[in-house]
Parts: sequence; structure tokens; C-alpha cells
Amino acid sequence: MRLRRHVLACVVAAAALYALAPGSRAQAPAPAAQAAVKLPNRASSLKFAVLGDFGTGSRQQRELGAEMAKLLKIFPFELVITVGDNIYGAERPQDMKRKFEEPYKALLDGGVKFYASLGNHDERFQSKYPLFNMDGKTYYSFKAPKEDVRFIALESDYLDPKQVAWLEKELASAGERWKIPYFHHPLYSSGDKHGSNLNLRTVLEPLFLANDVSVVFTGHDHFYERVKPQKDIVYFVVGSGGQLRRGNIDRKSGLSAMGFDTDLAFLAAEIDGDQLFFNTISRTGAVVDAGVIERRKPARP
Repeated sequence: MRLRRHVLACVVAAAALYALAPGSRAQAPAPAAQAAVKLPNRASSLKFAVLGDFGTGSRQQRELGAEMAKLLKIFPFELVITVGDNIYGAERPQDMKRKFEEPYKALLDGGVKFYASLGNHDERFQSKYPLFNMDGKTYYSFKAPKEDVRFIALESDYLDPKQVAWLEKELASAGERWKIPYFHHPLYSSGDKHGSNLNLRTVLEPLFLANDVSVVFTGHDHFYERVKPQKDIVYFVVGSGGQLRRGNIDRKSGLSAMGFDTDLAFLAAEIDGDQLFFNTISRTGAVVDAGVIERRKPARP
């Protein structure tokens, strides 16, 4: 296997409760200044999850998958975007079954579609794996089934001029109000192991700013982090779906609005009009971060 390479945020950190629907499990309430933000769970909204660095086949991965399945019963998300490192180690058919199909069987059986991006541990032939819905492409975009949203998956290991030209055109021509890029290597991260990828930032950030991107999802560092808005864009690192690097967040970086590096986690999101609500949920079902992001609006001439 090859090793390959904004927005006004009204965000409230939470280590609180599954604030989703009546009958949800209750945990100890957070301090008054840090109340959890409920996911509205509206019938007409777009509901999705974000998962990264997950395909280990471990018991912990399966347990996080089970939490995703519990959430699906009360918050029927339609899709999962993955931010790379989908499969660690061998990628034979039996490995894809053990490291992906079995941990997320309840989601797949429930009609949830996964839309993958590739990480440095992923072979490019994953783009042809039917359950990753990449249609043979290592970078691609798709319009979400609800709301005015376009997701854009990049291959950050091979950000060659052709892909950059494609991205520039894709962002400029997309008519959707929300344009959400997702990929593996973070432009901003407090990770001691990897941290911010400055080369990618130099190329991608100007395109995101010019095209009113509001939120970006990445992985690679094996923890969860919500970065303080950078030039009005909110960046997330969701890199602990199956791998965890405990204590790896540099708390002195000045970047982190919220970080969680003591257990696995995934992010659940809901877009309703100009707002994106999110809850980040750990392997034990605790909501470790939550908030709402307002969509960036084009500057008036």
C-alpha cells in the first residue's frame, strides 16, 4: 500500500446531552455558558455526517459506527462525507467488508450513502468502489438531495494544476448557496503530528474566499478540532473515526475553538436555509461540541 499526501460562527462548545429529540439520552448538563445547540431535525432540512480516518476494523471503530446507527434512528441523515483514510492496511474485498461494510452495515441498510474523498493511506482504486459513490473519480462534486448545497470532494494528495483548474471552475459555476469542500489534509490544524498544511492553504484558501465558502471539512490529524474562523471560514478536522492520537492537540496554537483528542468522534450536521447546525458525538454518545454556522453572503458591490 502506498503512503500518499468561514462566516459568523455562533458556536457554543458542549460536553452535554444528545439534544436532538424527546426521549434522547440525557447526560449531565453543561455549564450555563456552554449549553448544547440542538439540531432542529426538521423534515425538509439536509442532514449529513462527517467521518474521517476510520477504516481500521477495530472494536472502537465498530462502537463509533454503532453510535452513528443510534443517531440515525432519531436524526435520519441521508449521507456521510468522508475526509480520507477510509481504509488502513490491506484493501482486498474482505478488508473492505471488515473495515467498512460491517462497521456501517446499519447505515448502509438504512439507505445512507457514503461519498468518499481519498487520504494518504488510500489507494486510488477506491474511487471505483461502488459504496464510496465516487464514480471512478478521485475528485468530484455533487448536489445534495435537499437544500441548496453542493459538496466538493478533493484529492489533497495530488493537488495538481488540472485539479486546481477544475476546482476554480467548479466553485465559480456552482449555483448553490452552500459550497462545501471536503478533503484529507487540513489547511488549519493544531495537530502536533501533522498540523496545518501551508502549501495547500496557499493554493486553496484564496479560491474558498473568492467563492464564499463558509465551512470546510478535513481529517488527517487523529482527533476532532473546530478551528477559530479564519478569514470568516470555519474549518473542521474530523480525523478520529477509527484512529486516535491522544493528547495531540497543541493547546497553545491559538487556532483551536474546540478540540477533543481523548476518544473517537464523528460530526452530525443539518443545513436549514442559511444555517448549518452541528453536533460532534464521541464513541460513548457524548456531544463534545455543538453550534451553528451562518452562511457567508457575497459582498455587495
